[in-house]
Amino acid sequence: MSKYSLSFETPLMNAAGSLGYFPDLRAQVGEGRLGAFVTNPVSLAARTPAHGLRFVQYPGGFLIHTGYPNPGLKAVLRRHAVRWARLALPVWVHLLAQDVAEVAQMVRMLEGREGVAGVELGIPPDADGGRTAALVRAALGELPVLARLPLERAAELADAAAIAGASAVSLGPPRGALPLSGNRLVHGRLYGPGIFPLALAAVQALAGRGLSVIGAGGVYRSEDAQAMLTAGAVAVQVDAALWGGF
Repeated sequence: MSKYSLSFETPLMNAAGSLGYFPDLRAQVGEGRLGAFVTNPVSLAARTPAHGLRFVQYPGGFLIHTGYPNPGLKAVLRRHAVRWARLALPVWVHLLAQDVAEVAQMVRMLEGREGVAGVELGIPPDADGGRTAALVRAALGELPVLARLPLERAAELADAAAIAGASAVSLGPPRGALPLSGNRLVHGRLYGPGIFPLALAAVQALAGRGLSVIGAGGVYRSEDAQAMLTAGAVAVQVDAALWGGF
């Protein structure tokens, strides 16, 4: 892992994509209970929403396919950087990691910004160990780096991220597919309490290898968060539960 050590006043964070680019302090989980705030995913250039069906429920959770739409990092900074500087919570900016040069450029744009505590790097679902390491190295600089790995590939990619210099790895939602009419499949990210057993097992396995891991996935109750901390997580991220209370 990197030279940075992670510590949170409260080991509870929101997951990227759950609370926007600035927390609504009127929300049920507000500034007083979070130890850090993670922004929505942001890319260097603006991205438009994905086409087609974007939300499908299934027993135990739901599938989302959005394409990570966002206005681009310059627009996000223009709208929110001043507000981050005034926020009592440390802000971790989640960057969509696709290209090494773009990652390095985005990190340079964030360095020295008051209120920005670090970056969370969203590793693409098709990345191998070499690409994961290259993206993490591109993000290294003045800010600590979290490498968010797809849950189903965390065991495969975590060592590469750690050796490259990530301060910790976090767990992103797994990807899956659901059938639609006409023998079509819709692919996307999976959320819901049905994810929790897989996420807890991943936390235990990664922590058992001596890695700093931020747990996430299917955390809907305070007991779920505590179970991840007991299994060795240094902190826990909450995602869809924030949309309906936690």
